[in-house]
Amino acid sequence: MQDKVDDLKARQEKIKKGGGEKKIARQHDKGKYTARERLDMMLDEGSFQEIGMFVKHRVQDLGLDEKEIPGEGVVTGRGTIEGRNVFVFAQDFTAMGGSLGEMHAKKIWKIMDMAEKAGAPIIGLNDSGGARIQEGVHSLAGYGGIFFRNSRNSGIIPQLSAILGPCAGGAVYSPALTDFVFMVDKTSKMFITGPQVIKSVTGEEVSAEELGGGMAHNQLSGVAHFLDQDEESCFARIKKLLSFLPDNHLESPPFVENDDPLDRTSRELRSIVPEKPNKSYDIRDVIQEVIDSGDFLEVQPHFAANIVIGFGRLGGHSIGIIANQPKFKAGCLDIDSSDKAARFIRFCDAFNLPILTFTDVPGYLPGVEQEHGGVIRHGAKLLYAYSEATVPKLNVIVRKAYGGAYIAMSSGHLGGDYVLAWPTAEIAVMGPQGAANIIFRREIKAADDPEEVRQQKVDEYRESFANPYQAAAQGYVDDVIEPENTRPELIRSLESIKDKREELKPKKHGNFPV
Repeated sequence: MQDKVDDLKARQEKIKKGGGEKKIARQHDKGKYTARERLDMMLDEGSFQEIGMFVKHRVQDLGLDEKEIPGEGVVTGRGTIEGRNVFVFAQDFTAMGGSLGEMHAKKIWKIMDMAEKAGAPIIGLNDSGGARIQEGVHSLAGYGGIFFRNSRNSGIIPQLSAILGPCAGGAVYSPALTDFVFMVDKTSKMFITGPQVIKSVTGEEVSAEELGGGMAHNQLSGVAHFLDQDEESCFARIKKLLSFLPDNHLESPPFVENDDPLDRTSRELRSIVPEKPNKSYDIRDVIQEVIDSGDFLEVQPHFAANIVIGFGRLGGHSIGIIANQPKFKAGCLDIDSSDKAARFIRFCDAFNLPILTFTDVPGYLPGVEQEHGGVIRHGAKLLYAYSEATVPKLNVIVRKAYGGAYIAMSSGHLGGDYVLAWPTAEIAVMGPQGAANIIFRREIKAADDPEEVRQQKVDEYRESFANPYQAAAQGYVDDVIEPENTRPELIRSLESIKDKREELKPKKHGNFPV
């Protein structure tokens, strides 16, 4: 028996060394960790249970019959993060570049299927040269099976992807199908076609970092959601995100008690938002004053900065937060911000996270580029997402709420459960300046002093219409509150509807305006 046990241990040790010491050293020289080191860093100590260690490829062509690929280039299994069950795979770049072949893919398929059956999150650590060319169509079939499972598991279990090296060609679609994508600055790369192919086809010259690096996808494309300076920070952020999420769509998000009083008021809120409606401020200051201990995990902070999304807690309950950002583009909605918010709303709704919206929006961004880019279609995504969501929906109208943008930002007309407004709220079809110029244009034109009359009419319109009281009189706003009472009012509102049950009419699925 001892001989067989010794043989087992020798086989295990050989596989654990991946591509060998030289390739491991090369990985370290690039500032990267190995697949197993990454899992050790991310998971609770001693919790990793490997599955499929001894899987081998079965290809006999193009020299692969003489090629050993330890673990088939991917480490798969389960473990815990802060005691919670998670399923994981980590591609091993030291083993044939972490390339994906038939059996590599089947190891990932198995873990994805197990995660779905167990109702537990799945985390993929991607570091791969892409499809294993020697395996031809088997590699493509492998990717197809992963994409199929990503799609079918969407909305059932949280799916997270960390890009910790190259991710090219078909390999990028699996991360794009997952809920959140994490990247490491100067290490992560994602692109369909690399710089060399682009140069040969279009003549454009671009570096890999400019084309598909961390900032490119966090700021420009919106493909990624988080960017960190190193792998340790990336894993810490994954843990932080998971602390807000349930294990699956049937569970409630984790409740976390804290020392922040439920009835805490904040006079700071009065000074954060300027009295002058055209003056900007940072909406994140409002968010942090309201939520538990100011603990806000912002998602996609670099992309579509005119809207802010992220996770926080109210009275211990995890919530998703959407807020217009007056610091950028005056908080206008546009193509990218509509996409960003709509996708986040749908994630929150899928995983039972109540949605809190802070509204300060002057309208949709005007311009030929926006219209031709399809702002109508993209803006409709926001309307659809809020209307479709059945979780508790709270809204605080802080300042501007004009026209269609007012409707789109979780108004009561789209099923908002509690719509609160500050006295500074301006709820109207359009801003006072534009309204006065249209309604009173003849009087202004005929006046001896057009500017004086214009300002007089603007002031009249603001006094009569640009306030929260007309909407409140019609029941479109549930209450007008003092800013300092925002936190306790929201906590009371959430407590009253946290167990809300609302079901959509049975159907196969709606037709989302993608």
